[in-house]
Amino acid sequence: MVETQVKEFTDEWRRWIAENLMLEGSRESILATLKASGFDESEARLEIDRAAKSPYLGGARRLINRIKKRDWILGIHQRLNRLLPAAEAVETREHLSRAEFLREYYTTNRPVLIKGMLDDWPALGNWSPAYMKERFGDRVVEVQFGRSQNDRYEIQKDRHRRQMPMGEYVDLVCSSGATNDFYMTASNSTKNANSLAELWNDFVQIPEYLDGSHPQRSFFWFGPQGTITPLHHDLTNNFMAQVYGRKLVKLIPSYATPYVYNEYHCFSSVDCGNVDEGRFPRFHEAPLIHCEIGPGDLLFLPVGWWHYVKGISISMTVTFTNFLFDNDFCSSYSSYGDM
Repeated sequence: MVETQVKEFTDEWRRWIAENLMLEGSRESILATLKASGFDESEARLEIDRAAKSPYLGGARRLINRIKKRDWILGIHQRLNRLLPAAEAVETREHLSRAEFLREYYTTNRPVLIKGMLDDWPALGNWSPAYMKERFGDRVVEVQFGRSQNDRYEIQKDRHRRQMPMGEYVDLVCSSGATNDFYMTASNSTKNANSLAELWNDFVQIPEYLDGSHPQRSFFWFGPQGTITPLHHDLTNNFMAQVYGRKLVKLIPSYATPYVYNEYHCFSSVDCGNVDEGRFPRFHEAPLIHCEIGPGDLLFLPVGWWHYVKGISISMTVTFTNFLFDNDFCSSYSSYGDM
């Protein structure tokens, strides 16, 4: 007779039990999962009982109740916002003054699409794949590569760094069709700021809103149709300046954080391009605003707002965080990075 080996509990499984108890999962549903995973039923019941009676879990429940209260307050803000007609698009303004931008959007944590602020940018007339290849073709640049083999490509972006000549990268962009496998993003900017130094002469720092003397002035994005930046929130306010091509941006207000399944750092577990409603049943409660941006558009992304970005075509974008106003929210966030 062959004896069946009893599966032993690890700390990882104990954490899973504790998390599900804190999330008010029923004991029977937890037991069913453990049995299906190969645990002995009597041992599983005993482990669940130990966890439920643990004073450590009791302390954790107190913290959960505090979080629930914060979620309640965020829910109030969402209900109050629903008293107004639902925003189906980001508000568009022309040549918005510094005072109006600060008063109506920056301090109120509201996105806005600003027109006319990039009219003096040489980049609007110059930038194209052909221009990049002709001017920088022999420069070695860094890109994210092999993203399609890893669902966590943005979280694990350091695994996907690859260097190649700019001309080779441009050829890939132009011949690939729609793909998310490779993309030159802000995380590659340290290398590319030196390799493409002259590129920064093709745009102006928008002095109405930005501090041109700031050491980190901008980030460059360049990729094919189909590139995706998964649903996340930034730790600063951001400007997204679209230079070439078009992008679709999906935005969710910061007060809807309880519905976006923020399981790690500043990332959502939801694929905003193909939502699994069975796995994420409350995601539909988060207001979703669509915004399409094209050449010359300047989109303000407020700190804490969730956003998903997809390249509708080959695109080039510059992003900024060097506002004239207080934008240092990162320094008070560091201890919350690993959830």
